[in-house]
Amino acid sequence: MMKKLKELTVDEQFELFVLLKNADVRIAKNGKKFIAFTFQDTSGSIDGKFWDASEEEIARYQAGKVVFLSGKRENYQGNPQIKIMHLRLAKADEPNDPMLYMERAPLKREEMEEEISQTIFEITNPHWNRIVRFLLNKYQKDFFFYPAAKRNHHAFAGGLAFHTVTMLHIGKSLTHEYPQLDAALLYAGIILHDLGKVIELTGPSATEYTVVGNLVGHLVLVDEEITKACVELKIDPMEEDVIVLRHMVLAHHGLLEYGSPVRPRIMEAEVLHQIDNIDASMQMMTSAIENAEPGQYTERIFGLDNRSFYVPKEK
Repeated sequence: MMKKLKELTVDEQFELFVLLKNADVRIAKNGKKFIAFTFQDTSGSIDGKFWDASEEEIARYQAGKVVFLSGKRENYQGNPQIKIMHLRLAKADEPNDPMLYMERAPLKREEMEEEISQTIFEITNPHWNRIVRFLLNKYQKDFFFYPAAKRNHHAFAGGLAFHTVTMLHIGKSLTHEYPQLDAALLYAGIILHDLGKVIELTGPSATEYTVVGNLVGHLVLVDEEITKACVELKIDPMEEDVIVLRHMVLAHHGLLEYGSPVRPRIMEAEVLHQIDNIDASMQMMTSAIENAEPGQYTERIFGLDNRSFYVPKEK
C-alpha cells in the first residue's frame, strides 16, 4: 500500500498525489522568487520549497490544486520538509478532487451535531439559549465543515466543531468538579467562542484569512454576530446576561497581546480561556507525537513557542 505524507521516513523517496494547501510566493536572499508550499493529504501536511519559480509556475501551482509530487522526505531545523524533485498538476483522468486529500476530524459530523445539540438544552438562560440556537442555525453548514485555524491547531475539515466538542467535554468535567461555575454560561461561551472563524477563514481547502478576518478578527466578529442576533430576536444587547456572554467571547484569548480586546473579568471567562489553551495545546502535541518515534523528539511546534517534545521510550 502506498504511504501517505506523514508516514514517510527521513530520506525516503516517494511519488504521491497531494493537495497544495498553501502556496505562498516569497523572495529568496538571491532576489529570486520561490513558492513556499504546504503539501497535504489525509494524514496531515508537510512544507516544501519550490526554488527559482517562474511567473508561469507561480500561476500554475495555486493553493487548492492537486499535484503529482516526486520528492524526498527530509528534516530541516527539527521540522519535516519535502525536497521537491518533480511537480506537475494532476490530470483530468487522475484523482484531482481536493476533497480526497483533506485531513478530517476524527468524529463524524452527525456525532458532533448531536452532542452540541444536546448541550444546548443545558443552556438554561433563555437569552443565551436563543442566541446560541440562532447563530448555529445561521452558520450550521460552515460551522461543522471549517477548520479551527489555518495552520496551528485543529487545522482540518471539521476542526472547528471538533475543537468545540472537546472543549465541551472539558467544560462539563470542570462544572462537576466546581459547581460554583455557571454551566449554562460556560457552555454558551464554548459553543460561540470560535464561531467567527467561519467568517475569518475561507474554508478547509487552501485555507486563508479573509480581509475582514485579517483586519477585524474572529473575536470581534463573534461579538458583532451576537449583537445582530439580539436585534433579530428582539433582545436588548445591553442586558447584563448578554454583556457577560459577549465578554466570554471577547476575552477568550486571555491576554491583550494575544488578541483579546479585554482580559477575562468573570470566572467563567477565565475558565473558557484555560480550556481553549488546553485543547489547542493537546491537539498540537498529540499530532506531533504521533509522527515521532519513542526516544526521539517531535518536530518543533510553532504554536507552543517553537518547542519540540521528547517522546519517552516504551517500557
